[in-house]
Amino acid sequence: MTDHIVRSYDADLEGLRRSLAEMGGMAERMLGDATVALVRRDTTLAQKIISADQRLDNLQREVEEKAVLTIARRQPLANDLRELISAIRIAADVERVGDLAKNIAKRAVAISGQFQPPHRAVVGLEHISRLVQAQLKDVLDAYAAGNEQKALEVWRRDDEIDALYTSLFRELLTYMMEDPRNITFCTHLLFCAKNIERIGDHTTNIAETIHYLITGDSLDANRPKLDTTNIEVEAITGS
Repeated sequence: MTDHIVRSYDADLEGLRRSLAEMGGMAERMLGDATVALVRRDTTLAQKIISADQRLDNLQREVEEKAVLTIARRQPLANDLRELISAIRIAADVERVGDLAKNIAKRAVAISGQFQPPHRAVVGLEHISRLVQAQLKDVLDAYAAGNEQKALEVWRRDDEIDALYTSLFRELLTYMMEDPRNITFCTHLLFCAKNIERIGDHTTNIAETIHYLITGDSLDANRPKLDTTNIEVEAITGS
């Protein structure tokens, strides 16, 4: 490559990194704000999150289009090609984080004005959300810094999120059985908790992509899951 082409290619990569950084920042805010909107039943904040998702979708499309165009124009070698492919993968995971945060915000709107169960019903959800927010921040920082070890730390912490989600699932079922008035609210919380747990899965996907970006190898996609809620639902329903 000539110096001009190298500089142009570097500019293309830097533009992708900036777009991913913007996406990551938006997704972090959306998850944090969605949790606050749910706990406080703040429908105004929830609507802002729902509206913000369109910007995240647009950024994802821009990243994909820029990456594909760069591949077509520059015909990059293995290491550089991995960076472009990784950008596409990470953008897709971050966009899904935004979708899941938007889903939580929609639940916040849906439960507005409904029966208020004991505050302890949302404490566990706030806790797991804070942990997942920390995972999201850590993995995005790992990508920005090219830090494989930090990414692997996030990947290994997924078991903790799964275990907490299973515990929260059981707790919310208990509240529903104790008082039928809790059923609607706690059902919404169950869906929100599942969305948060899935965001945790997307952070581990990003960690796997960082490992691939840096090493060229893939991590074991069949990592053990400690979410046993599907088994428990089948036991309860007999299905």
